[in-house]
Amino acid sequence: MLKCRSVWRKLAPFAGASATLCRQNVRRTGLNNGRTPAHVPAAHMATGPAGGGGGGQNHFYVLLVGGTCLGGAIYAYRTVKGDQRRYQERIAEISSRPHRRAKEATTSIRTEAPAVAEAEAQVKPPSREPSGPAPDAESAAPSETTQPPQADGPVFGGAAEEAPAEPQVEEAARRDSAQPSLTLPWHAPYLLIGGGTASFAAARSIRARDPGARVLIVTDEPDLPYMRPPLSKELWFSDDPAVTDTLRFKQWNGKERSIYFQPPSFYISPEELSKAENGGVAVLTSKKVVHMDVRGNKVKLDDDTEISYDKCLIATGGVPRNLQVLDRAGEEVKNRTTLFRKIEDFRSLDKVSRNTKSITVIGGGFLGSELACALGRRSHDSGLEVIQMFPEKGNMGKVLPEYLSNWTTEKVKTEGVKVLSEALVKSVTCKDDQLEIKLKDGRLVKTDHIVAAVGLEPNVDLAKSAGLEVDSDFGGYRVNAELQARSNIWVAGDAACFYDIRLGRRRAEHHDHAVVSGRLAGENMTGADKPYWHQSMFWSDLGPDVGYEAIGIVDSSLPTVGVFAKATAKDTPKAVTEKSGTGIRSESETEDVASSAAAPSAPAPAPAVAREDDYGKGVIFYLRDKVVVGIILWNVFNRMPIARKIIKDGEEHADLNEVAKLFNIHED
Repeated sequence: MLKCRSVWRKLAPFAGASATLCRQNVRRTGLNNGRTPAHVPAAHMATGPAGGGGGGQNHFYVLLVGGTCLGGAIYAYRTVKGDQRRYQERIAEISSRPHRRAKEATTSIRTEAPAVAEAEAQVKPPSREPSGPAPDAESAAPSETTQPPQADGPVFGGAAEEAPAEPQVEEAARRDSAQPSLTLPWHAPYLLIGGGTASFAAARSIRARDPGARVLIVTDEPDLPYMRPPLSKELWFSDDPAVTDTLRFKQWNGKERSIYFQPPSFYISPEELSKAENGGVAVLTSKKVVHMDVRGNKVKLDDDTEISYDKCLIATGGVPRNLQVLDRAGEEVKNRTTLFRKIEDFRSLDKVSRNTKSITVIGGGFLGSELACALGRRSHDSGLEVIQMFPEKGNMGKVLPEYLSNWTTEKVKTEGVKVLSEALVKSVTCKDDQLEIKLKDGRLVKTDHIVAAVGLEPNVDLAKSAGLEVDSDFGGYRVNAELQARSNIWVAGDAACFYDIRLGRRRAEHHDHAVVSGRLAGENMTGADKPYWHQSMFWSDLGPDVGYEAIGIVDSSLPTVGVFAKATAKDTPKAVTEKSGTGIRSESETEDVASSAAAPSAPAPAPAVAREDDYGKGVIFYLRDKVVVGIILWNVFNRMPIARKIIKDGEEHADLNEVAKLFNIHED
């Protein structure tokens, strides 16, 4: 409207002059016609139109008016195009303000106060003319009129706003100068939420399929991606007194490696991610995603920073469960309780084990048993008292059949652990600088520290804001066969509740599942569209001499058939790593290997009957409707592809002793 009004003001003089000339012409034409005789000679009629000389003037006026209109139209067109150009330049200038402010803030922080004061005294305020270009942030020194970045960080994907009032600018500047400036990427083509095994596997897979991909991992932990299994296994058997600092450990075969997947040099800084020509993987540590906008394809961090994405992976893992009696016990008890999950938990428990007299592990599952054995082995030299209590009748009672659970319990005792079975905690109090654990059957246990290893709760905090479905039976985000929860959103690792084509809807909390599901999710984020058919495995070591690998549904409530043989020196976790070269046995697992199984090259001898209570090595089959749905390889290693093939086939077997021959457990 303003543009039309300004054009009309410029054209008004021309229009007025044309109207005046037209009125004079009409008046003159009328007078001439009044003086024209009634009978005009034919010769006169042939020489020109009626009215004599008025015809030439009419042609002149028509040309004048037409030229005026044409000139006005050209002027209006040029005016509109000029306004559009100036409008686009103004929008571009406003949109570039956050970037200039960030540069100015960085320059301001690095400059000493006297130098800034001197610059302010010498530099003139920049021009504020609306239609002119904005002053270059790099060519002008900071001054009172220079706008610092807003306190809530840069604008991500939103409309540009005008500069805040001067008091707000000064307050924002004071807040920004109080802490180091960090320029975060406002956009990440591939955003991975969570810094665990699944995220790292996805990042590696994305980069393999898209070498120029820019990947941003956001984790609430202060550490780069690392593997969790050594936290409860090999790290405890290290003879390096600085192991809590180096986080390097020796495998059972003596080879040394780090808990981190890659050194810091493998990653690029988040500030460089958007500028990296060849892409890369950046890790944003100590930042938590608290909100997801799936329609806007962006997330909000706990410091109100927003990051947009093209593709997103949720690999938030889980949080350790705790007993309600411990939650209600008060601060003194909480301060002496460890919920074991992260690097900082390992460091804390290691320090406690070296400076206390008694530790009690509550829980008889994988984690509880591993920690009990690790601490028990350490107690041989330090005199530390290690107690393990659980509600089941035997160690690993929810997984192993009763006879094998009882055998495992005795094995744990030989590691220096005092085992209390069928122990239900009633209350925990702090008295005389010790914790008193009162059991429901009246038993009383005094200890200095408690380790609660009672399971994992999948982290689904983003489900509400993202509108994602959480499975009511197994927990975790429900995903389809391609591990996709919504358009452009995938889930992998402990937090994914996936559909197993053989065993139904499931959720797994194991390293191998995190590796393979993360890798597959990364492939699908780059357009692979592959279904998750992998049968993940898990393993547990009760020290260097006893270990087992499992696959499928291993539930002690199911019918089981076990076939055992006498173990040899080669049938231990320590021995198996001598050939594989890695302490993380599932790292060698691939989907290609998992899809096929090779029968033994030569027929195995007939199964020998094992002595009672002699469970050196063997295979335990778990059945449902006469079909094998789970397998445990007890001190039998490098046979997992065969177990996968058996579960994948889903056939009934009349004699499982014949099936056990496939694993060559009777070889010398």
